[in-house]
Amino acid sequence: MKLFLDQDVYAVTARMLGLQGHDVVTAAEMGLSRATDTELLDRARDQGRILITRDRDFGGFIFVHDLGAGVIYLRMQPSTMAAVHQELNRVLTIYTPEQLLGAFVVIEPARHRFRRLPRG
Repeated sequence: MKLFLDQDVYAVTARMLGLQGHDVVTAAEMGLSRATDTELLDRARDQGRILITRDRDFGGFIFVHDLGAGVIYLRMQPSTMAAVHQELNRVLTIYTPEQLLGAFVVIEPARHRFRRLPRG
């Protein structure tokens, strides 16, 4: 799966995803360490990548401003990382890339919420 990781995603998460065979690119690798949220969404959409972030503000950009790119929001702290990683792996297994590119997914320990994006 083609994934684009926001600056705030833990390095251990990036390593885990890469070891599982996902095509992982980080904002830093793309020279976007100081990019705005909108620029990150635009880049993810343009490259057909699912944006993974720990920043809850992306929900507003997607639903209020209709900046449609697939986003996975990791709602985690260091103490819940293992449980969130387990749920993230489950989500990346049960949904297709096409489904995730058209959704906003909130991942928490042992559960997730999947919401389709508005299509204008």
